[in-house]
Amino acid sequence: MNLRSDSFADGLEIPAQFALGVIAPKTHMAFSDNRNPHLAWDDVPPGTKSLALILHDKDVPCRSDDVNKADREVPADLPRVDFFHWILIDMPATTRDIAAGSHSDGVTPGGKPGPQVSADSSGTMRHGINDYTGYFADDPKMRGDYYGYDGPCPPWNDSLVHHYIFTLYALDVMRLDVKGELTGATVREAIQGRILAEAHIMGTYSLNPNRVEPPRS
Repeated sequence: MNLRSDSFADGLEIPAQFALGVIAPKTHMAFSDNRNPHLAWDDVPPGTKSLALILHDKDVPCRSDDVNKADREVPADLPRVDFFHWILIDMPATTRDIAAGSHSDGVTPGGKPGPQVSADSSGTMRHGINDYTGYFADDPKMRGDYYGYDGPCPPWNDSLVHHYIFTLYALDVMRLDVKGELTGATVREAIQGRILAEAHIMGTYSLNPNRVEPPRS
């Protein structure tokens, strides 16, 4: 399979309209347009019964001690963990694209509803819960279950540029059997042994004007 986007070039910066946060001179960060980017694909293998999409940031600090603190910077050598921004499963096998802004267009305090996808005419697709659910858990104005897409908003004092990896999976089942809540971890577990093919595209994003590109592995 091949995965591409008209919204950003593979390996380059994701435009701010597709992020949850943008640089703000006085407050470091302000909410952005938070639109999902355009995605398109082809060469789906024979036997595919559904498609799944996972977007994760692989560069999230494993500890929050230094995160968004004005007098310090998150060090580059701090171990990093995955943060899930979008889980979309049970897409019909005939689907070949996702339009920009069709799954998210603005920041929704408390999160968008789910798991059913309101923009899905087939009524089969499901959104998973992204990791802003935990991130905003202690904020009375923002806490809730964040279904669907919510874009990049890395720490504004992180020394690293963050890498956002979109992965499309062709699966051999029409409806994915997920144990428990629809999270990045449970969906990753559920697709094991069901994957016929996969494709990736990656974009970068930072809110730190002094960002440093991490070494490529």
